[in-house]
Amino acid sequence: MQRRAFNRGLFSALLGGAAMLAALPAARAQDFPARSIELVVPFAAGGGTDALARAMSDASRTHLSQPVVVLNKPGAAGAIGLTDVANSPADGYKLALVTADMVIIPHLGLTKTTYEKFSPIIQLNADPSAITVRADSPYKTIEEFLNAARAKPEAIQLGNAGIGSIWHLAAAALEDKTGAKFNHIPFNGGNPAVLALLGGHIDAVAVSPAEVIQYVKAGKLRTLAVMADQRVPGFENVPTLKERNIDLSIGTWRGIAAPKGTPQPVLDKLAVALREAAAEPNLKKFMAEQNLGYVVADQQTFTALMARDNATFKALIEKFNMRP
Repeated sequence: MQRRAFNRGLFSALLGGAAMLAALPAARAQDFPARSIELVVPFAAGGGTDALARAMSDASRTHLSQPVVVLNKPGAAGAIGLTDVANSPADGYKLALVTADMVIIPHLGLTKTTYEKFSPIIQLNADPSAITVRADSPYKTIEEFLNAARAKPEAIQLGNAGIGSIWHLAAAALEDKTGAKFNHIPFNGGNPAVLALLGGHIDAVAVSPAEVIQYVKAGKLRTLAVMADQRVPGFENVPTLKERNIDLSIGTWRGIAAPKGTPQPVLDKLAVALREAAAEPNLKKFMAEQNLGYVVADQQTFTALMARDNATFKALIEKFNMRP
């Protein structure tokens, strides 16, 4: 009898302990945030990713009880900052402003920190790749451009933002889909590639629409196609590849993620606040002025995008032997 009573008491204690443990994440979320939140940008200050992080920090002020502090931790193509966040306590107080680079650089051998070490919270942006030529180029359509690249393999010099960059991968994906063959010319970033095109040193660039829009509007460059599901604002007269029967949609994206293992109630609270911040008129205005594609997606959708792009980029890097 005493043994049965002891067992019942032990069982009740275990149940009570389990209930208390289960309630801990909810209790943490209720009190969250109790101090400032760090948002790590894995690139240097002054770029588009840094600017978006700071704009989100400002927009979140009325939606979180504590400030979001932006910290820049550049190096190794973003690997240093991403690894720092991935190895931080999973409590919601250190987040990363992530980009498509996070599913590229592990396959280039630059880091062992993969997207699986993060819990995505919200996607904020998406920018497709685009093929752009000079206004006086003989190529007036994407079909003419691709036909020339097939007729004379590697004759067309196509600039990108560097070996293994998202724009290099986009150009490689276009080759893979169409049978064209380009002479890929890497630059240290998209802007130097665009300047080389303006100077007549290369035939075309594969970069984002945002990086060429001022020159397209000035009549100096012509964009032949965008690698998106839909036409891009500011480029309403430019067809998508899909409209030209080329099933390819590829580009970069930005969003916010936490270390893997962050309690779901904390992630949910952050997601609500950040979605509200992303809806702020000033944030939307900033993104329009910066020509950043405004795309907001939830945790599940963003996670699926990361997994899809991770598989795509891994295959392209291996097929085209881009790893240093």
